[in-house]
Amino acid sequence: MKSSQFDLAIIGAGVVGSAIAREFAKHNLSIALLDAAADVGDGTSKANTAILHTGFDMTPGSLESKLVSDGYHLLKKYAQEVDIAMEDLGGLLVAWSDEEVANLPKLKEKAIANGYTECELISSEQLYKLEPNLGNGALAALTVPGEWIIDPWSPIVAFATQAKLAGAQILLNTKVEKITHSDNQFNLSCSNPDGDHKIVSKYLINAAGLYSDEIDGQLGIADFKITPRRGELIVFDKLARKLINHVILPVPSSMGKGVLVSPTVFGNIMLGPTAENLEDKTATGSTKSGLDTLKMKGKKIAPALLDEEITAIYAGLRAASEHSDYQLKLHTVGSHANYITVGGIRSTGLTASMAIAIYVKQLLTKAGLLLSDEKPLPAVVMNNLGEASIRSYQDEAKIKQSPLHGQIICHCEKSTTQEVLDALASPIAPSNLAALARRSRAGLGRCQGFYCHSELRKLLEKR
Repeated sequence: MKSSQFDLAIIGAGVVGSAIAREFAKHNLSIALLDAAADVGDGTSKANTAILHTGFDMTPGSLESKLVSDGYHLLKKYAQEVDIAMEDLGGLLVAWSDEEVANLPKLKEKAIANGYTECELISSEQLYKLEPNLGNGALAALTVPGEWIIDPWSPIVAFATQAKLAGAQILLNTKVEKITHSDNQFNLSCSNPDGDHKIVSKYLINAAGLYSDEIDGQLGIADFKITPRRGELIVFDKLARKLINHVILPVPSSMGKGVLVSPTVFGNIMLGPTAENLEDKTATGSTKSGLDTLKMKGKKIAPALLDEEITAIYAGLRAASEHSDYQLKLHTVGSHANYITVGGIRSTGLTASMAIAIYVKQLLTKAGLLLSDEKPLPAVVMNNLGEASIRSYQDEAKIKQSPLHGQIICHCEKSTTQEVLDALASPIAPSNLAALARRSRAGLGRCQGFYCHSELRKLLEKR
């Protein structure tokens, strides 16, 4: 069995685990970021609703409220630095009943309590001027100008890439089977297609998402139980994009933020998600009942949307617990505080990820982890995949550098051969078509890879 020793091991390479690895990589530590999947962000993170949340509707005083608020500014700045697609659309929280209208002033007060002061109440007449394609019957709305849309996949790759370039080891296809603790160190027995692997670390962070309660259980900790909450979504064709100008938000309920209609930075319109508590942590398939629910909601919110073609349907599982707040806790295993659980992170995890990473680092340093002075991380520049930016095939300077920037390989999404080759040559290269799509958009269009998958597979196999 191969054995490796580290100062810090992080279980889970989703957006939160990758952000934590990046944060600790600023110091002279040996770090291992582990995930059972073949790519970073291949679990809950890949099915995020792609909204940069202000935190206006969080529970005031909660840890989630603080970390979402802080993370909002951190991620917005980071996305601008590394060229991750964002659009400042703003949100409209639409009330469809007298009860919801009565709740709008309360939500504005909650936003102020959360430190967000830009919300304004608007009338039905004002609302329909902003969104003329809304269904009949909207009574009023609350504006949330800071609710932006963002590419949900590139931050994960950027975080993990910076961590790797700074010296962290990214161990994918590495499933943690058993954890023990002895002699002030954690022993992780892992399975891997290349053979079993033993990871030894002084400190351990559990960012395992849907499986965070099970990782806790291996160390005798039972603070919460993860109940996977399935959210199904429909992605409409790019021709539908003109119908909606803002993120259309529902008045939230105890099951979450509810079904929204939102443009994406990739030029589509998204409807969803549903919210269904399950037992099976692998049940990511779409259902007829879920899609029927979405169509019913969509018909009320924006009926013209249902006349448009559907590009894709998908479902994700949120790591919901019985608690309303994030479950971020420092534990003592053995004789000193050396283990942190990062659990119960739901749809706000993308926005909060960088703030969560800083919070986790503060917990460990207060517990006695000695860190060197921060060092600058290696700079990275991502491939901006947003329709509001200049894409590769439109960039004359890039085409002069390489004609393959002008050679489109996926005509639905206008992805170029050079974008695909760059992804395949990147520090954390995709090993399958789904991972390649998240880095280039190739194969994600209306034909779902019918015309380009064979060429993409050839390039992937050459790698």
